[in-house]
Amino acid sequence: MSKGMKPADLRANSDDQLKDELIGLRKESFNLRFQAASGQLENTARCRQVSRGIARIKTILGERDNAAKTAS
Repeated sequence: MSKGMKPADLRANSDDQLKDELIGLRKESFNLRFQAASGQLENTARCRQVSRGIARIKTILGERDNAAKTAS
């Protein structure tokens, strides 16, 4: 995920693309937490960016799931 990806840009992606992006962000989040614990983390703001990116993707996926449930 590029820095500052907007929700409108994310909404243009398919569910599979969003899930792949979510997996990548979760891996990055794990690595950042590991670096922070060992004192090697230089860009502390990236932790916040990653967690917000995860939240954005989960929100969009949840909205789509709710819309699918209401439609059927």
